[in-house]
Amino acid sequence: MLTGKTALVTGGAKGIGRAIALKIAAAHGNVAIMYHGSQEKAQETITQLQALGVKAQSYQCDVSDFTATKALVAQVIKDFGGLDILVNNAGITNDKLLLAMKEEDFDSVINTNLKGAFNMTKHVGSYLLKQRKGRIINISSVSGLMGNVGQCNYAAAKAGLIGLTKSTAKEMAIRGVTCNAIAPGFIDTDMTKTLKTEIKEEILKQIPLKRLGQADDIANLCVYLSSDLSGYITGEVIKVDGGLYI
Repeated sequence: MLTGKTALVTGGAKGIGRAIALKIAAAHGNVAIMYHGSQEKAQETITQLQALGVKAQSYQCDVSDFTATKALVAQVIKDFGGLDILVNNAGITNDKLLLAMKEEDFDSVINTNLKGAFNMTKHVGSYLLKQRKGRIINISSVSGLMGNVGQCNYAAAKAGLIGLTKSTAKEMAIRGVTCNAIAPGFIDTDMTKTLKTEIKEEILKQIPLKRLGQADDIANLCVYLSSDLSGYITGEVIKVDGGLYI
């Protein structure tokens, strides 16, 4: 489905990012993953990707660094001979109630989750516009649609990512580049594994399907949005949340 395509996945060393990278590789796409601090996990992911018979390489970079991300994108294009797909997945949480949240708690999440996506979209987008085709996929969250207690910073960043998605879609459509967002609900990752049992039970009560999602649920949609099958879809925010938002 993605033979001959190259994808760049930020936050691709673990969790949802790793699942996305592996699904793209399984669809015969080459994959560059970008990570910040998870070097060992990044190497594990690259080994798994290469075992699927595709070209794969990892790059260490802070997505919030405008200059560094510009250089990284140029290096990926040079190493792979081109670029077709950008998945803005890198994200962090720093949950606190608003009145207990420090300025740095807010800024760190906004800088990684929102500004990081802007940086990558700007640098990759200029290349995709020149080649008159490409896919940009932003991993947002249902928190960006409905808010969540203790996540003013995270919800604001993910809501901002939705606005970035829609504006990018309008600006880049003229050159054949699409931009869509995926809004996961509660997904079974390292981030949710730290939740207390009673909190998980309360969460499950709110989900009509009565289970947490899997990283592959997000990755499967990401592959579809990366492919030619989704060529007439742009500016959309697709929830993958087991019905949580209903």
